[in-house]
Amino acid sequence: MWIADMDFETFPEMSQAVKKFADYGVYGYGYPPKSLYDAIISWEKEEHHYEIKQEDIILISGVVPAITVGIQAFTQPGDAVLINTPLYPPFARTIKLNNRQLVTNSLVEVNGRFEIDFEQLEKDIVENDVKLYAFCSPHNPGGRVWEKTELIKIAELCKQYDVRLISDEIHQDLTLFDNQHHSFNTVGDYASFAIVLSSATKTFNIAGTGTAFVLIEDERLKKKFKTQQLANNQHEVTTLGLLATETALTYGKPWLVELKKVLVDNLSYLVTYFEEHAPRVKVMQPEGTYLIWVDFSDYGLSDDILYGLFRDEAKVILNNGTSFGVEGKGHVRVNIAAPLEHVKQAVQRIVAVLPKD
Repeated sequence: MWIADMDFETFPEMSQAVKKFADYGVYGYGYPPKSLYDAIISWEKEEHHYEIKQEDIILISGVVPAITVGIQAFTQPGDAVLINTPLYPPFARTIKLNNRQLVTNSLVEVNGRFEIDFEQLEKDIVENDVKLYAFCSPHNPGGRVWEKTELIKIAELCKQYDVRLISDEIHQDLTLFDNQHHSFNTVGDYASFAIVLSSATKTFNIAGTGTAFVLIEDERLKKKFKTQQLANNQHEVTTLGLLATETALTYGKPWLVELKKVLVDNLSYLVTYFEEHAPRVKVMQPEGTYLIWVDFSDYGLSDDILYGLFRDEAKVILNNGTSFGVEGKGHVRVNIAAPLEHVKQAVQRIVAVLPKD
């Protein structure tokens, strides 16, 4: 119940496209067709009100590789790069492995959801001379779908202090409960310092096809990113990935609509079961994504004991909260993108091994 993909079969058009590709029998290099770019442009406009041109789209093998290229392109070794924690672990890992200074800005839990302490954020930017802000929208693991006003505040701070911003929006399509995702460059004129990363892989359960897209409007930023991407030899995308992304964005919307209904039902079961059988557990109600941040800190167990309890006794593998940052002490991340019976079994096993005192 940990890794961020789904235990659901894909939609028929995807299976048909992959089978047709397999039957062709030649699996060489492929060039991105115009129809793929058209599908990305149409999806961004219709789903997220973000109007882009074909030349603004850079294809790459994944969002995490794109974060790496961005850090290398827009900062120098030793430069400070800021993230909000707790956060998906590859952000911090990538910053440190590229010999940049990691600056962590702790999110604050207010009324059961994460918020940004903007006074502290500005202080962290100024005191550390931050050069790049690696942002996650919607947030993983908290499931926050950031409001337009919050994004504007972030953008204005970046503008004021000349900070480049990379916005990882891979969960943009997985908003729940009528929450609306705002792509970063739709909330104002910030394209001169902000780039957006996204992909169809998380939304449509095709992560194994390895394709993402980077949206950069500013020509100067675009040139820097492409130059670094080429230097890393990260400019090629698999032929199957090109096909799968186009198929997903062209035919996948009805499947996505049904998926969200299942995710809401699964979340409802998880929340209700914990409330009734383990009320000391606190579940952060997500506004998007299928990744749930769950707080077991009231039990006072160390992270090693807590994680071991679930792994060895409940036989349920979860993400250890501390891998997301020090704020994750006593927490785990749970993936509910599975058939309801699977979710029921996991939650019941978890509750069964919790201390009863």
